[in-house]
Amino acid sequence: MSRSVLFDTETTGLDHREGHRVIEVACLELFNDLPTGRHLHHLIHPERDIPDEVIRIHGITLDHVREKPIFKLIAEELIAFLGPDEMLVAHNAPFDFGFLNAEFARHAHPPLPVTRMVDTLMMAKKRFPGMPNSLDALCRRFGIDLSARTAHNALLDCKLLAEVYIELTGGRQRGLSLAASVEAFTVATYEPRPDRTIRHVMVSEAELARHTAFLERIKAPIWLAS
Repeated sequence: MSRSVLFDTETTGLDHREGHRVIEVACLELFNDLPTGRHLHHLIHPERDIPDEVIRIHGITLDHVREKPIFKLIAEELIAFLGPDEMLVAHNAPFDFGFLNAEFARHAHPPLPVTRMVDTLMMAKKRFPGMPNSLDALCRRFGIDLSARTAHNALLDCKLLAEVYIELTGGRQRGLSLAASVEAFTVATYEPRPDRTIRHVMVSEAELARHTAFLERIKAPIWLAS
C-alpha cells in the first residue's frame, strides 16, 4: 500500500520571509489516497505577536497558544509523521511548504523537497478552469458539509480537504475502470462434467404466452431497436 500525508498550517501572516510563523499544524495519514484516521495536530507558540487581521481569519490568539510548545519542540514528531519520502498533499501547497521549510531551517532540519509536493489547488484548477477553487468552493461543489467551518482550523481543514481529495482523485469509485480492467477478464467456456446429468427444462405454451404478453407491456424495448 502507498502511504502519503495530507497536511495544513495556520500562520501569523502570509509571508514567512517577513518573519511570520506557523501557529498550528495538522496532518492526516493516507493509504492509497484514502484517510486511515491517524493524525497529528499541534497548536504552536509563534514567539511573536499575531496580527488582528489574521486572528479574524483563523480565530487563534496569543492566549490560545500561550502555554503551547514552540515549533522546535514539535519538529521531530512532525518530521517523523511526514515520513522520509511520502507524497505530501496540501491545498496551495507551496504556501505550506514554504512556511514549514522556514521553520525547519531555523532549527537546522533539512527542507521538504518540492518533489514530494501534491497541490490540490493546482489539481482543482486543471479540473475546473476559470472557476473558484478555494477549499470552501470545492466543498460546496462536491456537496461536502461545511457547517462546522466557522473559521480556519488546520485539523478541520485537513478533514475537509481529505474529502475533496477523494473526489479529485476519483477515490469513491477507485478501481471502477472498464478500460483498465478488460484485460483482467478471461473468456470461460462451458464443458459438461461427466458426473452431471443434463436436464432440459421444457416451457409450456401457456408460459410462453404469458412471457410474450409481459414483453409487449415494455415500451421501446432495446432488443427491437434497429
